[in-house]
Amino acid sequence: MAIRTQLARLGLFDAKVPRYTSYPTAPHFAGDVGPDRFGEWIGAVPEGGNISLYLHVPFCRRLCWFCACRTQGTATAKPVEAYVETLQAELKLLRKALPPGVKLSRLHWGGGTPTLLSPDMMSRLIGEIRETADFAEHAEFSVEIDPNEIDAARLDALAAGGMNRASIGVQDFDEQIQEAIGRPQGYDVTRKAIEMIRERGVASLNTDILFGLPHQTRARITETVQKLLSFAPDRVALYGYAHVPWMAKRQQMIPSDMLPTPQERLDLFETARRLFVWDGYAEIGIDHFAVPGDGLAIAQKTGKLRRNFQGYTDDTSEVLIGLGASSISRFPQGYAQNAPSTSAYTGAIREGRFATSRGHTFKGEDKLRGRLIEALMCDFRIDADEIVAGYGVSREWLFRTFRDTAAAFDNLLEVTEDGLYLPEKTRPLTRMVARTFDAYDLSKAGHSSAI
Repeated sequence: MAIRTQLARLGLFDAKVPRYTSYPTAPHFAGDVGPDRFGEWIGAVPEGGNISLYLHVPFCRRLCWFCACRTQGTATAKPVEAYVETLQAELKLLRKALPPGVKLSRLHWGGGTPTLLSPDMMSRLIGEIRETADFAEHAEFSVEIDPNEIDAARLDALAAGGMNRASIGVQDFDEQIQEAIGRPQGYDVTRKAIEMIRERGVASLNTDILFGLPHQTRARITETVQKLLSFAPDRVALYGYAHVPWMAKRQQMIPSDMLPTPQERLDLFETARRLFVWDGYAEIGIDHFAVPGDGLAIAQKTGKLRRNFQGYTDDTSEVLIGLGASSISRFPQGYAQNAPSTSAYTGAIREGRFATSRGHTFKGEDKLRGRLIEALMCDFRIDADEIVAGYGVSREWLFRTFRDTAAAFDNLLEVTEDGLYLPEKTRPLTRMVARTFDAYDLSKAGHSSAI
């Protein structure tokens, strides 16, 4: 209990910090990155190089109350059909701008509910993507699948198109919790979806659950984890629910007085974490777990684990291009985000131009600080030799910074001749430690609890 008391004194249960899926974080993006600059950055992709694509489908049949993503409900296929046509037009614009020979190392469909699309819509999009760029060797095509919104025909279309990794959100299997967050999804429905996925030869399975939900207890999260483990997923994301009803209005439907305290959230996380570790999963960063042979586990062992808008990744491509409303792209030069609203996005594409509305061009110490933060988030350590060699800073400055950081956390962090290291007992503080390397205004909205 002594370490928990120390963590509390350092602000673990009170701090609001970014999740650091980018640096700087999205609230700091501005309007000085538009379609022209986005086009320039695409044109600078090396010929024959690899890129990743993220395709965003913002539609859902129903809106889950816990979700803070940019989504919209629809009861008919008409707006979805129009959106797919716009995505196809955006892919044509991208095809014209890309240098010759570029290949896809990763393709991910997220949302929203990508499986809301009909089989024909899926096949058309896949065909347009393949016209835009060939898949690289060992490419990965992953899709977020809602067990409540999938059938054999849609899975056939995805499998025929090359999907080789599926991602299923579980949140929690407890019926009372599901009712409280507006997400009914029974165990049997989830099991059937996974069986259908594997019957089509899709061997790789991602799942995710949430801790910090209303009515959640250690006993209930234990039962959910045990049920989840019965599916033998390759990867699991254990995300902390971020209750931000001032940003996501639908979260006002969730009874805030039933949410666990920050101390209880830590208990929930630790309970689930231990169960995954006991079942042989490797811990990946702050909130992921993977079987030893999975790409994330291998990337962690070889020092190639990276962080992006989907969380942790083993993708080494320097370019990630986001398609669809609100999607974010990452380039060596900076970030670019499409217009958030579907109407503004659609309007731009139909006028024959990219829909970029804001972003950030790297400047000053952005890349240095971004790498310091990513190293902490991925490896719980910062290698001094890597930073000195790659970013042109002196060892004196770097180690002075390390010592100041360690002192700010009661010297619980270790500073050795190799660099800065977070011992296991301090890892709940990871995002708070990362925040010390953030040079931007931390009062921006969108930050969540440190645990």
